[in-house]
Amino acid sequence: MRGQLVRGSVAAVSGGRWGCVIVVPAWGRSGSPGRALHRRLWREGMLAFAIVPRAVSAPGLARAVAVLSVTVVLSPPTRCVLRRSPPLSNFSAAHWSHLHPIDMFDSCNAKNFYHNKALTSPYPRSRVERTHVPADKVDWLAEWKDYQPVEYTAMSILSGPQWADPQVSDKSFSPKFNERDGEVERTSWNGLYVVENGRPRNPAGRTGLTGRGLLGRWGPNHAADPVVTRWKRDRSGNKIAHPVTGKNILQFVAIKRRDCGEWAIPGGMVDPGEKISATLKREFGEEALNSLQKSPEEKAELEKQLQRLFSQEHFVVYRGYVDDPRNTDNAWMETEAVNYHDETGETMDNLPLEAGDDAGMVKWVDISEKLKLYANHSYFIKLVTEKRGAHWSEGPGPECPE
Repeated sequence: MRGQLVRGSVAAVSGGRWGCVIVVPAWGRSGSPGRALHRRLWREGMLAFAIVPRAVSAPGLARAVAVLSVTVVLSPPTRCVLRRSPPLSNFSAAHWSHLHPIDMFDSCNAKNFYHNKALTSPYPRSRVERTHVPADKVDWLAEWKDYQPVEYTAMSILSGPQWADPQVSDKSFSPKFNERDGEVERTSWNGLYVVENGRPRNPAGRTGLTGRGLLGRWGPNHAADPVVTRWKRDRSGNKIAHPVTGKNILQFVAIKRRDCGEWAIPGGMVDPGEKISATLKREFGEEALNSLQKSPEEKAELEKQLQRLFSQEHFVVYRGYVDDPRNTDNAWMETEAVNYHDETGETMDNLPLEAGDDAGMVKWVDISEKLKLYANHSYFIKLVTEKRGAHWSEGPGPECPE
């Protein structure tokens, strides 16, 4: 898709056989609020239906756009999708909220993504019950004057571990939301999020719970999920195809989480300043290979094999919001899921699986629509099968709604 800004108040956007003509804020003079907002919206993939006076102040700009704005989601592959942007109230133009998970290829689920597991009770590892949020009240745009979510942050977080933020009320805590804050990444894969009364607001909607729950960071908590796959083979080494679809069956390395007993991708949190590529390799080694309990000699050999696996052909499956049961109105999980595929299976033959760290069990699992995994990990796995042309479902998938 290509976009070209036309000086004045119109942007022409074209791509393939479709296109849109979109009214955007007036340029204003260099350095003006209108120009800054214009640039940022374009960079985030959003444009607003609002003509902004050149001399308007930043607070005035926010109010003007709150009344008139409609967000245009420029997401491939086939059409322009119009959505209203959330009301900005008295926030600055920097506090726009928009949810568009980044997939590397087409999928119906990516176009209209809302959370479900983030609404469940009781909250993990507690007896705390969320305020019930009806389906038609999840969206922040839905008026709900009597919304009274439960406030909860686990004692394990309030005790102040090094990896967790202080409370917002702590005078020494001055986080830079929507920015990289020193070594802490506070930007979201889904674009800019609203900050209200010093607290970030979950871009996927209400959850019935405020505070941070079990999550250490206010706003996005970044994780990385390595999806390690191979083809299912018979004893002769031939790929096994599904008897109904005729497509080859993929397998992936799954762990059974100790905290909730659900099967999941062996991922984990990105440490401050850590590259995601390092997190992917580290978490797979810790949870699927029990690297933390190995001797120095074993660790050295394991590192060589891991380097071989993680230097093979791979691709980013997904970047964005995770429908995690730990999410709250003010803290949520995001991830980058990456598929590392062992085409011949030889590399993983030299890496015997052994559960470690947060994993109670680990094994190779056949991939199909019958998978029931933690959070929305099944969705990430489905995307891998689409990319690799592997079996997923015996029947045709649901058509994308127009």
